[in-house]
Amino acid sequence: MRRGFYNLLIAQFLSALADNALLFAAIALLQKMHAPDWHKPLLLQFFVISYIVLAPFVGSFADALPKGRVMFIANGIKFIGSLAMILGMPPLYAYSIVGIGAAAYSPAKYGILTELLPPNKLVSANGWVEGSTVIAIILGAIVGGKMASIDPEIAIIAITVLYLVAAGFNLFIPKLPIDHTIPKKDLVSLIRDFYRSFIVLWCDTEGQVSLSVTTLFWGAGATLRLVVIAWAGIALNLNLDHATQMTAAVALGVAIGSIIAARYIRLENSVKVLPAGILMGLLVISMVLVNDWLIAAILLFLIGVLSGFFVVPLNALLQHRGHLLIGAGHSIAVQNFNENLGILILSGAYTWMVKANLHIDHIVIIFGLFVVISMSLINRLYRKQI
Repeated sequence: MRRGFYNLLIAQFLSALADNALLFAAIALLQKMHAPDWHKPLLLQFFVISYIVLAPFVGSFADALPKGRVMFIANGIKFIGSLAMILGMPPLYAYSIVGIGAAAYSPAKYGILTELLPPNKLVSANGWVEGSTVIAIILGAIVGGKMASIDPEIAIIAITVLYLVAAGFNLFIPKLPIDHTIPKKDLVSLIRDFYRSFIVLWCDTEGQVSLSVTTLFWGAGATLRLVVIAWAGIALNLNLDHATQMTAAVALGVAIGSIIAARYIRLENSVKVLPAGILMGLLVISMVLVNDWLIAAILLFLIGVLSGFFVVPLNALLQHRGHLLIGAGHSIAVQNFNENLGILILSGAYTWMVKANLHIDHIVIIFGLFVVISMSLINRLYRKQI
């Protein structure tokens, strides 16, 4: 790996750590302010919506400037959002500013991999990026929760400093040539350009399968965290603290699966990992047979391993195809739009099932069957096209 890659890895780890720690600090701040309980899940919605609304613009922005510079600017926006929370802006609005920075950061973070590294290094690089991101998610939850339980304001100050440190590492990322710029940058042209990129990527055989899988993975992954917490409380009689820790078993598995994929899967063989997604869905269904916390932790860890194993190669394939067809930044923007739309739809479906008073076992089975059927259809569709 080039030296610039490790600067990228450190910068994105610190930025992701701050993002996740800030979520828990913001929740603690809402509690301190005696805000309504329904404000807490809205934090994530305010954060995610930026990815969808800004998708037509952040890809072009990422491709119009050196991506290290884009990451520096995006971290600056996150810093402003975190600082605004310290200075008294309502957490929902301040966290939405951080979401804007995150939406701009993502196309540059992933897009620069195709410019910084050769194709034969992409799977390995994605494994490191995904693995470090998962570790940042776990540590962010632990560090953010612990610090916020003492004093949320102090926690937010420390997190704001983290954004500054991450921005500092962005300055050491090599300045690379700009490619795939667009001649017109007005609002209508940007939306048309995003629509064109959207169609081009979905019409490409390899782009279609990789985009389908990554959309399913992130939508299902976000919803699975909610399902696991509810299931652990009912099936395993765990309190919220311990139920939340069960989700860490999935995250750890994703990190391990990412490393395995980085070590053994080559870019040209990426689609061969599709059956792992089907097996993951079957393991989700088997959760209803478990009532011991240790067996549950092992099962959730295996679900995470399979998730990381099948999503990392396909993520790398999507970046490679997107870089060739429409530009790396455009590609990641389309990917973010689809993935976050998937999160909103699947988490919305889960909310509807809870409101309909479906038993958690039934929800788990429906969720697992959805993954199995979706992955089977994607696998069959791809086999027909090649």
